[in-house]
Amino acid sequence: MSQIQGSEKALATRRGGSRVVLGFVFGAICAAGLLWAGPSSVSHAAGRYDDLRFFSDVLALIRTNYVDEVDQEQLIEGAVRGMIDELDPHSGYMDPDAFREMQIDTRGEFVGLGIEISKARDGFIEIIAPIEGTPAARAGIRPRDEIVEICPTETPGGWIEPCRSTKGMELHEAVTHMRGRRGTDITIRVAREGRDTPLPVTIRRDTVKVASVSGRLLEPGYAYLAVRQFQERTTDDLRSRHRELEAAGAFQGLVLDLRNNPGGLLDQAVGVADLFLDDGILVSTRGRVADQVQEFYARPDTEGDYPIVVLINAGSASASEIVAGALQDHHRALILGSQSFGKGSVQTLYPLPGAGGGLRLTTALYYTPSGRSIQEVGIEPDILVSDRVLDEAEDGAKPAERIREEDLEGHFANGDSEDDADVAEPMSDDPQLTRALEVLKSWKYFERLERRRTTVSTPDVPVDGAPAPVAP
Repeated sequence: MSQIQGSEKALATRRGGSRVVLGFVFGAICAAGLLWAGPSSVSHAAGRYDDLRFFSDVLALIRTNYVDEVDQEQLIEGAVRGMIDELDPHSGYMDPDAFREMQIDTRGEFVGLGIEISKARDGFIEIIAPIEGTPAARAGIRPRDEIVEICPTETPGGWIEPCRSTKGMELHEAVTHMRGRRGTDITIRVAREGRDTPLPVTIRRDTVKVASVSGRLLEPGYAYLAVRQFQERTTDDLRSRHRELEAAGAFQGLVLDLRNNPGGLLDQAVGVADLFLDDGILVSTRGRVADQVQEFYARPDTEGDYPIVVLINAGSASASEIVAGALQDHHRALILGSQSFGKGSVQTLYPLPGAGGGLRLTTALYYTPSGRSIQEVGIEPDILVSDRVLDEAEDGAKPAERIREEDLEGHFANGDSEDDADVAEPMSDDPQLTRALEVLKSWKYFERLERRRTTVSTPDVPVDGAPAPVAP
């Protein structure tokens, strides 16, 4: 079973929420229509028929009496969107274009600008970050820039002006306008902290290859691995990069960076957690129907038994939270950073062959190994370290807080959470990473101290009763 997260890199959030996160379990639907179950269901079936007749009557009235001629397919698609709008923020109808974009994103290669986007609180499109080495990065796009206007290469039908404001624009619509043929130019107008007027930026589209895994040695013996999103080959890529770094010397500790990772494929999240755990449940899902109640278990094939610190922040969502929650509950790693996004729901994708698109429907919630749901509350770090230095604007002003799951209209609610994490102040341009390395080093120091303490408290006693000398 797999899950998918779309982007430029994001799929549509309809209610001005945050980035669209977590992926979608591929399901299948063979047919749609009324289900007859014998006499006991007659009243329910009659009610369904009345509802369908109500819909048909309204459609007929519009087609017959509306002042302009209307496209029936567009009306029905709009009705479907409106129906799904009554559900939670992560359910939605995907037209054929959005459906194709979703499939492209999971492969980690597309033609576009190379930016991660979300909805800002003011309704515009916010840039989470440009992807390293992409056209957007080369053009000088920065994290927390806001795209306030998009000027597509070819003006879409229905546009009167060459540019359109992104205020209130759905993410999938913004993605559609920014994607295009390789080698073509697009201009976006960007609002940036410290500037009074939007900055026009022209970017030439190119093939964007998103490497989901990167890594390096922080110091001899201390490795750093970052997962940007959970794509089709993330587990294999992480294993390969891990072994390359391990070949340079035995690990004394590892930093696993899941910050700003919006999620992706569920099976890859399970695979990544499984790399570091050799027993027990990794994650479970619970829904109304039997096939949505599942448990995923670790296999005895871990990559090592060294200390691990996992970095998370408000941009860590869904699949990222699955990994962090599994390692935290099994006491395999310390979680460091700030509270994660809090998206603990599972979306099932039902392809709609006739329409060419798909229905994205929330069908379950997922739970960490200890049985806790992180829906709305997120993963609480064991060591709380602010990332405000990373998020500060050029003039030093602190920007508005990032949107989390709890800010989305119509989200599933959860209980209150308690925060008893340790607090540390930023110490560098990347205070969380600096702190993580310090924790790994102190981990070794305390292990050594504990061994010495144990040795002193339980010394070997010679036959003559004199205590044996303790090695320094």
